[in-house]
Amino acid sequence: MHGEPLYPATFSHFNYVNPEAPKGGTLTLPVVGTFDSLNPFILRGQAPSGLRDYVFESLMARGREEPFTLYGLIAETIDLAPDGRSVTFALNPLARFADGTPVTPEDIIFSWEVQRDQGRPNLRIYYQKVELAEPLAPRSVRFVFRDAQDRELPLILGLMPVLPKHRYDKGRFDLTSLERPLGSGPYVVAEVRPGASITYRRNPDYWGRDLALNRGRHNFDEIRLVYFRDVNSAFEAFKKGLVDVLLETDPGRWMKGFDFPAAVRGDVKKEAFRTGLPAPLSAFVFNTRRAPFSDIRVREALLKLFDAAWINRNFYFDQFVRTDSYFAGSELSAAQRPASEDERALLAPFPGAVRPDVLEGTYRLPEGSLSGRDRESQRQALDLLRAAGFTIRGPQLVDKATGKPFTFEILTTTLDMERLALAYARMLASVGITARIRQVDSSQFQARLSDYDFDVIPYTWANSLSPGNEQAFYWGSYGADHPGTRNYMGVESPAVDALIARMVAAASRHELMAATRALDRVLMSGLYVVPLFHPPAQWVARWKHIEHPALTPLYGYQIDAWWRAPS
Repeated sequence: MHGEPLYPATFSHFNYVNPEAPKGGTLTLPVVGTFDSLNPFILRGQAPSGLRDYVFESLMARGREEPFTLYGLIAETIDLAPDGRSVTFALNPLARFADGTPVTPEDIIFSWEVQRDQGRPNLRIYYQKVELAEPLAPRSVRFVFRDAQDRELPLILGLMPVLPKHRYDKGRFDLTSLERPLGSGPYVVAEVRPGASITYRRNPDYWGRDLALNRGRHNFDEIRLVYFRDVNSAFEAFKKGLVDVLLETDPGRWMKGFDFPAAVRGDVKKEAFRTGLPAPLSAFVFNTRRAPFSDIRVREALLKLFDAAWINRNFYFDQFVRTDSYFAGSELSAAQRPASEDERALLAPFPGAVRPDVLEGTYRLPEGSLSGRDRESQRQALDLLRAAGFTIRGPQLVDKATGKPFTFEILTTTLDMERLALAYARMLASVGITARIRQVDSSQFQARLSDYDFDVIPYTWANSLSPGNEQAFYWGSYGADHPGTRNYMGVESPAVDALIARMVAAASRHELMAATRALDRVLMSGLYVVPLFHPPAQWVARWKHIEHPALTPLYGYQIDAWWRAPS
C-alpha cells in the first residue's frame, strides 16, 4: 500500500513459516455458533468458517509481516498504470479450480460482476468503483477505475474472491444452499453436517502448492471445524482432546482453568502471541436510529453507568485492557495523544465534530469503582438524563413528557455476553433504567443485525494496520439507512465520510496515520458505543502434537502455517 514490499520477486517462502513442515494428519478446531449454508458471499444464511480461507482464492494474498502488502497468487504479475487509473493482472497459467478447469479472464470478470451486483454490501461498494473490466490477450484482465484517487482499490481487487463462472452463473450465485462449493484453493469440502461440523480435505492436485507464498503452509491433510453452542462446551471438548487448538478469551479460564490432567502432564501447551494489530473493538453498541439513543446525552449517561473497574476485577481478574480507541494499542490510535497539526487541518472544515478533550488527548473513559457503585458517575449520568428529558418517578426513570419508562433490549447470542449484559443491566437499574436481556441463536442474531433490528448489541470490529475502504462499510453514512453494512450504530457524519475518503487517497503512511487518527477522534467524540476490553495478547492453548513456527508475524499466529508432529 505504501513503500516497497518486504520480499523480492525471487523469494522462496515467508519468514514466518517452516518451509520443511511435515504434511499430514487432521487439525480439529472449535467454532461457537452454527451454520445453515455453504455460500459465504451473500447475506442470506449463515456460512461456516473456513470457506474463504481454504476453498476460495484471490488474485493475490497478504504478507502477514507488513501492514498491507500483497503477493501474486492466481495473478502471476500485476501492473499498475502510472496514472493510477487501471491495474492489469496476468493470470498464472497453472491456476485451476478443483475440478481441473483452468482459471480464465472470463472467470475473473464474472467474479467481479456478480459480486458487484449481487454480493455482500461491502463488496458492492468496493467493486462499483470499477468503471470497466476487460480481458487482454493472452490471459490478462484489466480493471479501469472511476477515480484514480483511490489508492487502495488495486489491492482490494487483488483480494477479490475468484469464482468459477461455469459453476456460479445462471442464477446460482445468490442461492442459499448446502451444495459443495467449488474454488481454486488448497482444500475442498469433504464432509458437511449442517450446524454441527464441516471438514476440509487438502486437494492433492492443488495447482498452487509449489508457489513461494504457499511453501510451509496448508500442512494438514484435513481441517475439521466442530461447532459448539457456547465457549464452555468448546473448552470441555478441548480438555478431552476432541479439538486440537483453542483460542481463549476468558482470563478466568486462562489463569485457573488449565489444571486438568493433560495440562498438568505437559500434553497441553499455553502460549501468548503478541501482535502489532489494533486491538479489536468490542463494545455495547447503541442503535442511534432509535430513540432515545439518538440523543448523545443519553449515550454519554449510559457510558458513565458502565462500571469498568468492577467488571474487569470480577469478570476478568484484572487481566484485560480497556479498549479506549477504535484502533487501540497501535500507532493509528488517537487515544491519549494530542492532535497533530495535520489532524487539525483535516478536522478544520468540521467544527464541533470532535470534543475538545479528545482533540487535546486528555479524554479518558469513565473508570468506575471497584465497589460497583460509583456514585459520582451515577450523579453525572442522572444530570445528563434529566437534561435529555427524563426524570425519576418512584423506582423508575421515565420520560418527563410521556411518563414512559426508560426501558430497552440488549440482544445477545453467547452465554458470556449474556452474563456481561446482565451485569450491565444491574448497573443501569441503579438509576431506574430497565434493560431486558434477550438471547438468540447466531443465525437470528445475524439476521437482526443485518436489518438493524435491535436497541443495543454487543459487537466486535477488527481493524487492520492499513484501514481504508472497509471503514465506509463500518461507519460510512450510507449504512445509516441501508441494511447489511456494519455501521450498526447508524453513524451519519460528513466528517467521518470525508476522513475515510482521505484515508483511501493517502499517498504515504504519514498521511494515512493523520487521517485515521482524525477519524478515531470523531468516532470517539460521538459516544456511539460503550467500549469493553481486550486481552493483552492472543491466548492460545494447543495439544503438543500440534506445532508451529518460531516466528510470530505482525498479524499474530497463523494457523495455516502450523503442522501435526509425525507420530
